[in-house]
Amino acid sequence: MKTLMKKFTQVLINTLIANVTTSFLWFGLTFWAYLETRSVIATAVVGGFYMLFVAISSLFFGTLVDKHKKKNVMLFSGAFTLVMYAIAGIVYLLAPTDQISDLLSPAFWLFASIILIGSVVENMRNIALSTTVTILVPKEKHANANGLVGTVAGVGFLVTSVFSGLAIGFLGMGWALVIAIALTFIALVHLILFVEIPEDEIVSDPELANKQIDIKGSLAAIRAVPGLLALLFFSTFNNFIGGAYMALMDPYGLTLFSVQIWGIVLGITSAGFIVGGLIIAKKGLGKKPLRLLLIANIVMATLGMLFTIREFWLLYVVGIFLYMCLIPIIEATEQTIIQRVVPLKRQGRVFGFAQSIEAAAAPITSLAIGPIAEFWIIPYMNSEAGVNRWSWLLGTGDARGIALIFLATGLIMLVVAILAFNTKSYKILSEFYAKS
Repeated sequence: MKTLMKKFTQVLINTLIANVTTSFLWFGLTFWAYLETRSVIATAVVGGFYMLFVAISSLFFGTLVDKHKKKNVMLFSGAFTLVMYAIAGIVYLLAPTDQISDLLSPAFWLFASIILIGSVVENMRNIALSTTVTILVPKEKHANANGLVGTVAGVGFLVTSVFSGLAIGFLGMGWALVIAIALTFIALVHLILFVEIPEDEIVSDPELANKQIDIKGSLAAIRAVPGLLALLFFSTFNNFIGGAYMALMDPYGLTLFSVQIWGIVLGITSAGFIVGGLIIAKKGLGKKPLRLLLIANIVMATLGMLFTIREFWLLYVVGIFLYMCLIPIIEATEQTIIQRVVPLKRQGRVFGFAQSIEAAAAPITSLAIGPIAEFWIIPYMNSEAGVNRWSWLLGTGDARGIALIFLATGLIMLVVAILAFNTKSYKILSEFYAKS
């Protein structure tokens, strides 16, 4: 067992290096694109296409993970990303400065697209990572291992939040590319020399032989587990709600802090990812992870309703920190349930399908809620009628419209999570998990 856990630790270290690098360059591209073009359209389109490509490609990636050895998948992902980043570096060097930074120039979109493709393909590694928990970690320790995965994600987010802005601000996009290429190369070398995932043979379905995307097989694998489809749609629904937070959390924060202080606040509060992951790594999820999942969602919904109830910076910061503590707990429960109830030969497709529908959900709400907030809710809350109607609950201030949206979305999440406790799917999946 200790030998396998050491191998899993090496996988985590490699994933940390790779994920930090990808996030570092992606965040850097977003900052650079806005600073160069001064257009929110650039950041919105780049971010929207990234999530769209993740949603589409995850189905294909999940099938690849099921068809091939997991280390080979990671090697292909790392090598492809390295090549894309190197090509982006060449484009950056050769393209005229006035064109590479022009929103209407093909050079700008070519440069951004190459980085986008490299970053999306790196995401294949994360699907493979979820299956390595099944391969390398004893079943009773899956929850703890998933907690460590959440911790790694938290460390990556913390490092990225702090250093991407610093790199772009002090060194520029060129040196950010150099750093990303160097770290991607280091991750690839480490993967080749130090990471070992023992798979004497590929545990795969014969039906995958001639398929590149197996949506039918993904759904069949999910339907084979009673209640699992309901769990995935519950998670997807929460991502719809989470899209409101994704769209409005930064604007609300920037009404309370300067942009410099807000960046530091995000870096500090992202430590919540690490705390939540470490709690699961140490304590596990108990015998009823699905129950814990719903309780965590109830707590998260309550936080979403209350952390902007008044325009007070400390309330907001503490609320974000606690909110982030819950994210790795919720993700670990979903991963642990899938790893327990779905056979290894089908896990890649199930994780890929889950990632696809969940990745597609948040941007839809995010794109919709922005115009609704700007043209309807915020003006209403700043009007005399809005103040008279809601000031008793939300107080007064510049961002009371955003606070009302947070309150409403949190209330919806709370009601749905409470109702989920009484569904047939909850009872069936809980019993199936206990028997697995």
